[in-house]
Amino acid sequence: MPKAIRYDQPGGPDVMKWVDVEVGVPQAGEVRIRHHAVGLNYIDVYFRTGLYPQPLPGGLGMEAAGEITAVGENVTAFKPGDRVAYVSPPPGAYAQERVLAADRLVKLPDAIGYDDAAAAMLQGLTAHYLLRRTYPVKAGDTILIHAAAGGVGLIACQWAKALGATVIGTVGSDEKAALAKAHGCDHPIVYTRENFTQRVKDITNGAGVPVVYDSIGKDTYVGSLDCLAPLGLFVSFGNASGPLPPIDSKEFSSRGSLFFTRPTLFTYIAKRAALESAADELFGVIESGKVKMSINQRYALADVAQAHIDLESRKTTGSTILVP
Repeated sequence: MPKAIRYDQPGGPDVMKWVDVEVGVPQAGEVRIRHHAVGLNYIDVYFRTGLYPQPLPGGLGMEAAGEITAVGENVTAFKPGDRVAYVSPPPGAYAQERVLAADRLVKLPDAIGYDDAAAAMLQGLTAHYLLRRTYPVKAGDTILIHAAAGGVGLIACQWAKALGATVIGTVGSDEKAALAKAHGCDHPIVYTRENFTQRVKDITNGAGVPVVYDSIGKDTYVGSLDCLAPLGLFVSFGNASGPLPPIDSKEFSSRGSLFFTRPTLFTYIAKRAALESAADELFGVIESGKVKMSINQRYALADVAQAHIDLESRKTTGSTILVP
């Protein structure tokens, strides 16, 4: 019988259990997938802790790559044996096998392996909407990316560099600074000993940046606003250090008519055409070599509790793969 991670109540990593599950046959519009690689993301922690509530008992994990083993009625775009990947609610990718709606899948190009696909779907498509749609980065822009050595950060640094931007990024250590720099970050800032707001002002000669991409949340919020040029955009797409404080509109008006957005990937890829277009562009930049996936950790899926511990303590860099 296939196994999967399940949990009955919100809490620490110890609430996740490796158990036998009934997968069943795909119904109309569904497929059954045998996972070869599963992605680990901070959103998994938000679900596990209850920050993002879901019905329990439940599963975790938003992305994976694998092989279709069966299809339900009315599924014409896929067949058994197809190599596919997905990022999709509801959580449940922490599993050896799974049934999922077919319209959430994308086919993998021959040049994209399962590990790269599982690492790229959530983080890579997040980088896509951030850089290509939320604030379309153009040549000559100077931008700030927090957590530049993280999964989204390393992809976004490379992609922004390929678009012709100058990239400033915050990191937590000299080792992470070197990693970010090797992936296109022109100015890594070690926030544990440097004032990132002052460094951004120094780098931009006081002008500030047109956009800040912030997945950290509470700890970087005010400093990020102070990095923005007038009419700049603050993009809050995560809260690793905790949720933002209540938003006071005066914080934005007093700093020069700033803009604020709290986007989510699933809004940007809700339509099938948008998902396919974004995935095509993502796979294209990976195949071209402009973006290289940095899979720096691998854990057995059964050992996912340790993976969560390492992720939350900021010991990980780049992407992490869970092996079913």
